[in-house]
Amino acid sequence: MSDLGDQELDGLLTLGDRIVAAAKKGGVSVAECVVRTGAELSTRVRLGAPELVEEAGHRSAGLRVMKNQRVATTSTSDLSASGLERFVRDALELVELAQEDPFAGPADLALLCDSSSCVDLELFDPSGGTVNAAQAIALATEGEAAARAFDSRITNSEGASFGRTAGSVGIVLSSGFRAGYRGSYQSLHVVPIAADEGGKNRRGFHWTAKRFLADMDPPRDVGEEAARRTLRKLGAKTVSTCEVPVIFDPDAARSLLGLFAGCIMGSSIWRKSSYLIGREDTRVASDLVSIIDDPLIARGPGSRPFDGEGLKSRRNVVVEDGTLKMYLCDSYSARKLGRQSTGNASRGGGAGVGPSTTNFILQPGKDEPEAILKSTARGLYVTEMMGFGFNPVTGDFSRGASGFWIERGELAYPVSEVTISLNLNDLWQGIDAVGSDLDLRSSTASPTLRVGRMTVAGGANE
Repeated sequence: MSDLGDQELDGLLTLGDRIVAAAKKGGVSVAECVVRTGAELSTRVRLGAPELVEEAGHRSAGLRVMKNQRVATTSTSDLSASGLERFVRDALELVELAQEDPFAGPADLALLCDSSSCVDLELFDPSGGTVNAAQAIALATEGEAAARAFDSRITNSEGASFGRTAGSVGIVLSSGFRAGYRGSYQSLHVVPIAADEGGKNRRGFHWTAKRFLADMDPPRDVGEEAARRTLRKLGAKTVSTCEVPVIFDPDAARSLLGLFAGCIMGSSIWRKSSYLIGREDTRVASDLVSIIDDPLIARGPGSRPFDGEGLKSRRNVVVEDGTLKMYLCDSYSARKLGRQSTGNASRGGGAGVGPSTTNFILQPGKDEPEAILKSTARGLYVTEMMGFGFNPVTGDFSRGASGFWIERGELAYPVSEVTISLNLNDLWQGIDAVGSDLDLRSSTASPTLRVGRMTVAGGANE
């Protein structure tokens, strides 16, 4: 990887070497260090004036040590000589107090990534990673101005925000693994407001986000689309309770996919906090549904050359044509379940390890989203969901929603103040259309999808 020659990254790995060596000298059998450095910038403008500028840099180290299957983790942002000495000493003291765990241990050496197999995934963009406050404010201002100028009915704004993050991470393990990479990511959100009847304000939004600045949608386009989405909400009303097909736009569908992701984590399975326990190699979704977890997508928001335990990144097929093929595991949850890690370990700033997704994607179908809408005689088109009405143990799902009522294959009028509900197992198995409009703006991504029948609860006649 070209990034491994970077001076900053070399410095992180050298620091990791020192920390691991000090921990090993203290008598532990396993020492694992993660070292990070980075900078974040957040800006917001409202009605053309800057409202927020925040910039912060960070450097930190996390350490996980093991001794006789006892585990301890600690972290520090004090990287001075005395700070690091205290940091390592704390870990050594904590491990003596920890209880033994028969499933504790480092990752399988045979699965570790090596330098020859760590590919360059184009995760860092110098242009985006160095955007300064003036440039960020200019981009946000352009996006908001485009929204406000789009239509006279746009009367106010919650503002536009531009943020970027860039940094490096290095992992050094006492098993011999030593590697790191740099990454960047930036996003632009625009949130205009339109005045509706009865003094109500209707708020819409649109956003773009990519690892590379040049790959983002132009600010003007983001602002104008945000305005369109806001104006569509004028005159929103509720509907009477019914059972109808429900179409989820990509943002709303992404939320559903995130709920599913939590239920296929190895940690959720061994803790018995998922409705998908014992469901491998069984049907859990419609035949139209295939879901992958792929950390090897160039410039992908969740991409990485290796996981938090140093295992080589790999593409995992989680659901294939509706059948659940695997749970996503780190080494610990894999041992608890009697299997191997799937390369899905994530290591937090404190060096604690757990399973996570990378680029978790519902594979696009062949139908254009317009065709899905036209083939829906009557139903609900959901653009936003609110609340947290989901029980992962039973799969029961109920969320507040807003969007549009569908009549004869067209959006008839905007809808708000409704609740949609269906058990998540039945929801995924009831999907009868999957769109072609996948956009990998975030690490969990889905195209448009339609569920054949859901309960929509409202409070008025149509």
